[in-house]
Amino acid sequence: MANILCFNLCLFALYMLLYLTTFEAYNPGFSVQLIRKNSSYSPFSISNHFHKHKHRHLPFSRVPKKPLASGPVTRVISNNGDFLMKLSLGSPPVEIYGLIDTGSDLVWTQCIPCNNCYKQKNPMFEPQRSETYSSIPCDSEECNLVPGQTCSPQKLCGYSYGYADSSVTQGVLSRETTTFSSTNGDSTVVEGIVFGCGHKNTGTFNENDMGIIGLGGGPLSLVSQVGAKYGGRRFSQCLVPFHTDPNSSGTISFGEASDFSGEGVVTTPLVSAEGQTLYLVTLKGISVGDKFVPFDCSNEISKGNIMIDSGTPATYLPQEVYDQLVEELKMQINLRPILDDPDLGTQLCYKSETNLEGPILTAHFDGADVQLMPIQTFISPKDGVFCFAMAGANDGEYIFGNFAQANILIGFDLDKRTVSFKPADCTKQ
Repeated sequence: MANILCFNLCLFALYMLLYLTTFEAYNPGFSVQLIRKNSSYSPFSISNHFHKHKHRHLPFSRVPKKPLASGPVTRVISNNGDFLMKLSLGSPPVEIYGLIDTGSDLVWTQCIPCNNCYKQKNPMFEPQRSETYSSIPCDSEECNLVPGQTCSPQKLCGYSYGYADSSVTQGVLSRETTTFSSTNGDSTVVEGIVFGCGHKNTGTFNENDMGIIGLGGGPLSLVSQVGAKYGGRRFSQCLVPFHTDPNSSGTISFGEASDFSGEGVVTTPLVSAEGQTLYLVTLKGISVGDKFVPFDCSNEISKGNIMIDSGTPATYLPQEVYDQLVEELKMQINLRPILDDPDLGTQLCYKSETNLEGPILTAHFDGADVQLMPIQTFISPKDGVFCFAMAGANDGEYIFGNFAQANILIGFDLDKRTVSFKPADCTKQ
């Protein structure tokens, strides 16, 4: 009897061990706020008056757009179109507000020592003060994944990561415990996140930029790293519109927390190759009201002809498509376009104290029609003026930007190779 009792106790103990191990391994995912720079929740918050005047002379068509270089592709531009995500690095944790970017993979921040860096207002991360920091060696698998890798005399993995606007971060590939402040009030701690500790960072950054959080499809992106622990490589985002209260915030969710369903969900194939950074989808055309404008006038639609990029505010289309959209908008909007304002360049703009009432545009992705309301397609570069938030491009590289992505719950599933869309009020997510 004693032997049987002992056996049963051992069996129960084994069951509990397996149960607890399974429970601990199961992580349903988490959601994090997305903050705008002019929000009071941002450490870079300044008055709305300053922001309105700061960009008076920056029409969307004049935002510099460089040809896509080899490697990560994004334009690091600090303006009202930026979305920040807060995370904390190290032990004890140090707060980092990074620009989210689905057009690149590397997560990085400026680190001390930083002798050849742009000026940063907030304190930089000091690896020596963290109990959980470690540098990644040259012979590691992660080192082989980062572009421009070098090997220091100490056998540490150096990197040089460039962007399409000629900005560059250089430093040491590292590993650190990372803490995320979830929207439910809890803190989610993820150990061993690979990031770039930037010791030489140059380009178009300003003193409010603390780094970039790469959300691309490559193996070093935050999505891929978190996905291994939180139910798969998938995430969703809900960006608040440009005109809303600066203190309203969107959300970004990882793992199972990113799943959504219900009425209005449409899905298009993700055309990007496995492990490719960019999120490429196929856009067949855009309708202005009932008037369809094809993406390619020859009706030969190339697969993966446009990328979805959270780090680019405006949407860039082939010049002839953009020109047709402008002409159709002029016909359907019962207002006279502004023609004599040198600040606005050649943009299609209208004088109005409130946003336009129409028309509705529809982006026809492969298998997914996504309606775009005026709040997503017209934005105000200065008081009393609203301009069409798209631009023409002749370089063959086209972008579905974050102005158009606002108020849409967008889910990226790297395992199923899909992108899903659902209309939403992102100020209430």
